[in-house]
Amino acid sequence: MHSLSGIAGRRLTLGWVATLCLLSSLMVASAATIKEEAKPDHPFFGLFHPRLAPKPYGLILQKGDRLAICGDSITEQKMYSRIMETYLTVCVPELEITARQYGWSGETAEGFLRRMTNDCLRFQPTIATTCYGMNDFKYRAYDEPNAQWYRERYTAVARAFKSVGARVVLGSPGCVDKIASWVKSANGTLEAQNLSLCAYRDIGIDIAAREKIRFADVFWPMYKAGFYGREQYGFSYTIAGKDGVHPGWAGHLVMAHSYLKAMGLDGSIGTLTVNLDKQTAQASSGHVVKGFTNGTLTVTSSRYPFCATGEINKDSSMRSGMSLVPFNQELNRFLLVVKKPAAKSYRVTWGTNTQVYAAAQLRAGVNLAADFAVNPFSAAFQKVDDAVAAKQNFETKQVKTVFHSKEAKADMASAVMKTELERDPLAAAIKTAFTPVTHTVTIEAQP
Repeated sequence: MHSLSGIAGRRLTLGWVATLCLLSSLMVASAATIKEEAKPDHPFFGLFHPRLAPKPYGLILQKGDRLAICGDSITEQKMYSRIMETYLTVCVPELEITARQYGWSGETAEGFLRRMTNDCLRFQPTIATTCYGMNDFKYRAYDEPNAQWYRERYTAVARAFKSVGARVVLGSPGCVDKIASWVKSANGTLEAQNLSLCAYRDIGIDIAAREKIRFADVFWPMYKAGFYGREQYGFSYTIAGKDGVHPGWAGHLVMAHSYLKAMGLDGSIGTLTVNLDKQTAQASSGHVVKGFTNGTLTVTSSRYPFCATGEINKDSSMRSGMSLVPFNQELNRFLLVVKKPAAKSYRVTWGTNTQVYAAAQLRAGVNLAADFAVNPFSAAFQKVDDAVAAKQNFETKQVKTVFHSKEAKADMASAVMKTELERDPLAAAIKTAFTPVTHTVTIEAQP
């Protein structure tokens, strides 16, 4: 991996790459004036001019949606896909979303086109997320012929979903932290490759605009998160993973944040409101107050916050990813609001852990999901997440091993039927694991 100062030092020699990147953006832009994303004032970002990504406008999800999560080996890691499915299961259970992941190592948009009818469309998805571009850009500096090849095929993927009535969230590729050692034809510097990926991201914005579909910006949030992670946690921190391409949990958390935000989710898990003067309490939808006595609130919840643990400074930790993007602020707000606090500060105990807050903080509302990594939902959440992982692991076997076997080619209907009989109890196990949680919050005045 190159140092930040080394990357900045190559700015002049890579001017031609920036020019090509900008020319590509100009070619695909539909507006006369191109607005750019805000970027940190640091030489590391000097050559990058990413187009302003469209903001989500309302919830795209509908009750009972069947979500297809499609992509290459990064999707096949079953990490961001698992975060997404678990989130949709426990954080917005009223939507009753079901999901399947279709990750395939080494795949391009063209590769998915060849198999999407056989592997994906047969299950009648109503909404799909796509993540292509990493293999499509061929790990090399930008060139327009290859970019046009990608543009045409990624557009075809979007249109194929639209043709069966499925809504689409078109994702950009992520970033790279190293030159891929296993790609013998890779060329260009690390910065040149990321400039190329940035250009492919901009192509995705144009496809989404033309096709009137949603866009999930994966590249720019990941690229910035990688920079912030190295600044805060040391130079060995790699948002795109130890091999430079396949992220750890921190990077996948950033990816999931991008897709979930693009779906238009508002992130409100719930609000618990207590009035210390009147000794009353109430809860928002999905939560039922069972009692409030002597400062202890008892609640039964049928919606969970998203629970993530791990060391804050490790790229293998989802909790670390939460420190680099506003996941908790935008997607994971489980608020405690205290009215009429008489003391200057209070001890708040949720489950077995305690935090101290000033009265002003409690009046404004504190986010329990952000402040309590381990909480009363953790064990129940883990059971659901484990069930999601088991199902998604089987889906890789179902599609890659069975659907493309000699037996399936001879009798596809039988292959589908047999594997669905195996998958059904795995899907049912997710529903069984998701049960209401009764928990207590104790609020005590500090001396």
